[in-house]
Amino acid sequence: MKLEQNNFHKSFKLNGVSFSSVDEIFDYTIGLSDEIHEFLQSWFSADKSITVQTSGSTGIPKSILLKKEHILNSAKATGNYFGLQENTTALLCLSVKYIAGKLMLIRAITLGWELDVIESTSNPLEKVSKQYDFSAMVPLQLENSLSKINLIKKIIVGGGVVSKVLERKLKNVETVIYATYGMTETITHIAVKKLNRINVIPNFYELLPDVQIYVDARNCLVIKALKVADEIVFTNDVVQIVSDTQFEWLGRFDNVINSGGIKLHPEKIEKALSKIISNRFFVAGKLDETLGEKLILIIEGNRKNLNFNESELLKFEIPKEIYFVEKFLETETKKIQRRKTLDLIKM
Repeated sequence: MKLEQNNFHKSFKLNGVSFSSVDEIFDYTIGLSDEIHEFLQSWFSADKSITVQTSGSTGIPKSILLKKEHILNSAKATGNYFGLQENTTALLCLSVKYIAGKLMLIRAITLGWELDVIESTSNPLEKVSKQYDFSAMVPLQLENSLSKINLIKKIIVGGGVVSKVLERKLKNVETVIYATYGMTETITHIAVKKLNRINVIPNFYELLPDVQIYVDARNCLVIKALKVADEIVFTNDVVQIVSDTQFEWLGRFDNVINSGGIKLHPEKIEKALSKIISNRFFVAGKLDETLGEKLILIIEGNRKNLNFNESELLKFEIPKEIYFVEKFLETETKKIQRRKTLDLIKM
């Protein structure tokens, strides 16, 4: 019996090129991109699983095995949720080295999209003039693409937190933009949240079909999504469950700073600080003899004065020290490497 993943949709196009066989896809991609060619060779093989690499933004990068059946289920779920069916025009501007880029390819192959591939840069739309139905980006790419963002009807953004500053810039954009929640283990997103064109306030992350959630003793999210993962996924993401299908993301449990017995959630503090800081920044804990840890603020760019009174932070949420770094260190997927960036600072 022929495996479903060895098939491809008759309407699938890559950079405007149609294909009548898998061999034709191989012949075309060998001159397009080594990463894409090697991934598609793995995808169209008889193996029932593929090995993928995590990005390393929340820990040490690692290789994990994913079932092709689950990847197909994820691709179809995205197509159904966003109404992206046959002949959807899409732009791939993420690296195919990681799961988000791989899934753009599989969605196109499975659902019959017309997919254009461009180099994964921090300003992907710089040389683009064509209009598209759909694309996926990381926050930095979205930020740098605002002047041409109307070329794309729908965008999903993942791989990092979208700042409040960027959210405000999206308010009057025609493109419908969604933040995504997920990880390599869940084959990209299992929940999405609208960032603009919002009808109901407040809005929360909304689960895709066939996903169930609850919290553990730490108030961290636990995910049961058997169509994309055989095992229940335990996360380090602190959440508040709003309903059976909605949750609010509060921050990372492993980022919590214990300062004088008070537990500080960096993501909550960063959300408030984004009202007064336009540059990229993050907060962290620094060892302190009196408090155990004290809150510090790291800002990318030149030194500047801040008025914390405008941030609505509580007294104990105000950073005790501020550091400025010329350029943050990033992963290949443009996520800030907080620990390595901290190592640049002489504290």
